[in-house]
Amino acid sequence: MTLGDAAPNAVRRPWAFAAVCVMVVTLPPMMFALGGSVIGLLLAYIAVYLLIGVCIFGPARKFPSLRQAVGFLLPGVLLTPLALLDLGYWAGGWLLGLPAWGLLLSRWTRENPLRVLQVLKFLGLLALGLVVFTVNQLYPLPSLGLFLLPVIPLIRLAYPEYRARPLQAAVEILLAVATVWIAFVIPTPEGLWSSAWTLAGGAATVGLMIAFWARGIPSRSRRLLLREGPIG
Repeated sequence: MTLGDAAPNAVRRPWAFAAVCVMVVTLPPMMFALGGSVIGLLLAYIAVYLLIGVCIFGPARKFPSLRQAVGFLLPGVLLTPLALLDLGYWAGGWLLGLPAWGLLLSRWTRENPLRVLQVLKFLGLLALGLVVFTVNQLYPLPSLGLFLLPVIPLIRLAYPEYRARPLQAAVEILLAVATVWIAFVIPTPEGLWSSAWTLAGGAATVGLMIAFWARGIPSRSRRLLLREGPIG
């Protein structure tokens, strides 16, 4: 199983890796914009939030259920006022786990409820990720995770089920390469000591870590299949 293979639909799975790349490439400019125009920052936050949602729920070619839509959008709405209190850093921190949170919600159905333990594990990993992301700005070793982005989709090409989705493969390869390139060309504003590639690298490491955990949680239908074998 790979990062994009964690959804109930066996054909149209969430593009989780693409969602991580979107988060990684947009987080540094948003971090640099902290302290600037609040309206501009909020608009960027909303655009990134919705784009990640498209990567997660769009491939199914149907609207998410009401519970999935509310579960995905509500945290972002509740965190938005933090920007007005000059605490936008923590609203941006939520984006680190948003692709993984979307993965969990994409499996949330009446037959396969979202378990409290899963939510608590996710929150624990997000808290750990925030620590890693913050410490990374002082000791940027986790930033090396940025260079994993172009490698992951190339490795996934070894899997026939990934090669059977050429559009997803092409988009994710191009997006991964573009993410690394953009991270190195974004100029660091004067007075800041964290470069764009350092922030992007920390975001990549944390985003991939949480998303890989989320994609490894089997849905109820997969658990039944593993336990009872294929029907018919």
